[in-house]
Amino acid sequence: MKVKIHKFEQNGMYILLDINSGAVHVIDKMIYDMMDVFDGTNDKETIERFSGSYDAADLAEAVGELHKLIDMQQLFAPDIDIPPTFKEEGLVKSLCLMVAHDCNLRCKYCFAGTGDFGHDRGLMTNEVGEAAVEYIISHSGSRKHCEIDFFGGEPLMNMPVVKHVVSYVRKREKETGKVFKLTLTTNGILLSDDNIKYLNDNNISLVLSLDGRKSVHDNMRPNAGGQGSYDASLKNFKKIVEARNGNDYYLRGTFTASNPDFTEDVLDMADQGFDILSVEPVVLKDSPYGFTEKDLPQLSAEYDKLTKAYLKRREEGKGFFFFHFNMDLSNGPCVAKRLSGCGAGHEYYAVAANGDLYPCHQFVGREKYLMGTIFNGIEKKEMPRYFRESHVLNKEKCTDCWARFFCSGGCHANADLFHDDIRQPYELGCELQKKRLECALVVQATMALEKM
Repeated sequence: MKVKIHKFEQNGMYILLDINSGAVHVIDKMIYDMMDVFDGTNDKETIERFSGSYDAADLAEAVGELHKLIDMQQLFAPDIDIPPTFKEEGLVKSLCLMVAHDCNLRCKYCFAGTGDFGHDRGLMTNEVGEAAVEYIISHSGSRKHCEIDFFGGEPLMNMPVVKHVVSYVRKREKETGKVFKLTLTTNGILLSDDNIKYLNDNNISLVLSLDGRKSVHDNMRPNAGGQGSYDASLKNFKKIVEARNGNDYYLRGTFTASNPDFTEDVLDMADQGFDILSVEPVVLKDSPYGFTEKDLPQLSAEYDKLTKAYLKRREEGKGFFFFHFNMDLSNGPCVAKRLSGCGAGHEYYAVAANGDLYPCHQFVGREKYLMGTIFNGIEKKEMPRYFRESHVLNKEKCTDCWARFFCSGGCHANADLFHDDIRQPYELGCELQKKRLECALVVQATMALEKM
């Protein structure tokens, strides 16, 4: 029998999550205890079990309230079925263009081999960029809104092609009626005044890579000569964020075994004037910078620390947006999104500099996942279907996990890295995701109670 609810205590709050509906309830200690027994069909047994600890009238009233939630399908809600659309061929919604298989930094934890993805360094051409735009237009069907991410390596190392693709996109938007959201991820070193003006003038969203404190960042993200990159990145990030009035960006960091006290890095980024933040745990196999199961207690405690610091900053009027604490408790993602997440390998592809197609940017260079080319299309026809069907209801370890509809089965690339199988989730990532989700639920419940 699949688990239907998840309950936990944190920050002095008792939280009850109904897994299928996504409904979140702040409850008291009595109901928290009752939910160890109550299943919607055993009212008498539940009342008798706890009558020695709580008043019988209070227990009966609580059972009645729980039944109201059941009637509203906010408790023990029906199981989610696989939507019929999952039997159809997916429409392409997003492409990641690896415009530069090269980088001006030498980050110690880089999944892309410091930019070359395990192969030769190189830059995308205008021809490949145009073909990518045509590919998403021809494979997105009736979908109006599409996305293109400029990625690397460091995409600003190939700014001429970025500019050419942007111009081509705007031309094709007018001709097709499609609307493109454009995003670029950068380490900031090449954010000259001209590049800043261009990115802002052309409404390109930004992901800015900074790892927090100067000592942490410089240790992990040196340049090709071995010197730290923090000062140059920070200066340019402040300049471009100010130039776009603090909009349309977020600052993203990575924490490793060298800085498990990542709360200090989040707060340092906030103190530097950035208020849209994210930090992610590094995912490395057999590396001194990676995490193992023995690190879980410390990382879990650190997420608790970050939660308290985040809420304290809000109380002091110094709040910021933290990506992993952002959840909509009243109107969560659609069923398809809850099942399959990012859509890698069937709705989202990465385009290597030479035009090769991969399921996502993290698969680039893993040759068994080379799916085809931007010129000839998908050649391994079975692969998109396999990715599309690799959702939480088809992953054995996900089917009975309380977080399955929030994490959408985890990252396929991480699963492949650790298990050579995209349907066998990366366990450490699962545990960290569940802890982040609990913290996010506490944050959102606290904010909701403040509005009452």
